[in-house]
Amino acid sequence: MWNLVYLTTIRGLSVAARRLAYRRAVARRQNLNKEGADGSEPAPEPPLALDQIGQQSLRLTTMVLLLIFSGVLYWIWSDLVTVMSYLDSITLWHYNATVAGNAVLQAVTLCNLMLSIIVAVVAYVLMRNLPGLLEVLVLSRLQLRQGTSYAITTMLSYLIMAVGTTTTSLSSIGVSWDKLQWLVTALLVGLGFGLQEIFANFISGLIILFERPVRIGDTITIGTFSGSVSKIRIRATTITVFDCKEVIIPNKAFVTERLINWSLSDTITRVLIKIGVAYGSDLDKVKAVLLQAAHENSRVMTDPEPQVFFLAFGASSLDHELRL
Repeated sequence: MWNLVYLTTIRGLSVAARRLAYRRAVARRQNLNKEGADGSEPAPEPPLALDQIGQQSLRLTTMVLLLIFSGVLYWIWSDLVTVMSYLDSITLWHYNATVAGNAVLQAVTLCNLMLSIIVAVVAYVLMRNLPGLLEVLVLSRLQLRQGTSYAITTMLSYLIMAVGTTTTSLSSIGVSWDKLQWLVTALLVGLGFGLQEIFANFISGLIILFERPVRIGDTITIGTFSGSVSKIRIRATTITVFDCKEVIIPNKAFVTERLINWSLSDTITRVLIKIGVAYGSDLDKVKAVLLQAAHENSRVMTDPEPQVFFLAFGASSLDHELRL
């Protein structure tokens, strides 16, 4: 019902805006014809704010629909208030808690368990949708450096899931941090021995997001692979090489191996092109042709200017190098 009413309202506002624009256009044409026949100058017309009118109408309609549907939902589900109080009387287990320095036995009810599940589900939904919404609504309007928005949204998703599950969801069922710290310590020791590579890749992924030696869209060379960074995940980073293949490289390689980032602080790069010509060729003409080809390319900079150098006498060619 909400979708039906909402989309019908949007369609009605769109049709109404078109009709309003048509009526204003017809009236403007009639006024222009009348004033032109009289010989007087046409009066300037104020700009049409149809988009602003549509947005204001849509916001007002959304608010009215939200109020109406909220009232209807409360009228239908008002009996749930008594049901929640009944669920709060069902005790599942007890746990020891410290309140004002005193040990107190607390009860975990069925209501607490349901609220914990709801919080975990909401945290998961926020982790999947809120970073993208934040990037579209807020980060896209800010003048951020390349890859900064991706790092912010990724860290935000980790933070939402960690806070939603450990702090809020688990604490509501009596699993506090003082009970989890020994489990986390044992888990870290186990990760250090059994899952060393995966844990190292996870830490390396965090280092990449904070230190930012590579960013989304950077052109890099690591090992024998050269391409642009397309994804930075928890365990590995995806590079799209120049022949449109996706290469998945563990994050540990970006921290321990030698990495060449061609566009980290400056996107200007010198290109070296080696060319061999036959013996007996006109070397002045070779130089002129190579420089002409460089100057005709719109992406080649004029400062510094392209240069041509004769390198060596090859086995069957005169080796030249074009630097641009």
